[in-house]
Amino acid sequence: MSDTKTEIEAATFRRLLAHLDNNKDVQNIDLMILANFCRNCLAKWYSAEASERGEQVDYEQAREIIYGMPYSEWKEKYQLEATPEQMEKFNARNK
Repeated sequence: MSDTKTEIEAATFRRLLAHLDNNKDVQNIDLMILANFCRNCLAKWYSAEASERGEQVDYEQAREIIYGMPYSEWKEKYQLEATPEQMEKFNARNK
C-alpha cells in the first residue's frame, strides 16, 4: 500500500498544480487570505522536502516547478497588484 499511497499523493499534487495553473486568475494574495498558503508556499515546501531527502532544489527552481515557468515570467503575465481591500484582509488575518 505504501507505493500506491505515494502514487496517489503524487497524482493529487500534480492535479493541484494543474488546477492552480488552470486558474491563474486566482492570485496568491487571494490564496493567502482564504487558505493561509499560496504558490510560493508550495515552492518553499517543495524545496524543503527535496532537501530533507538529500536533493538540491533551490527556491527559484521549486517556483519554476510550481508555476510551470520562471516566476518572473508568471509574475509579469499573471500577477496583479494587490488591491487595498486585499491587503486589508491579508493584514487583518495575520494580526
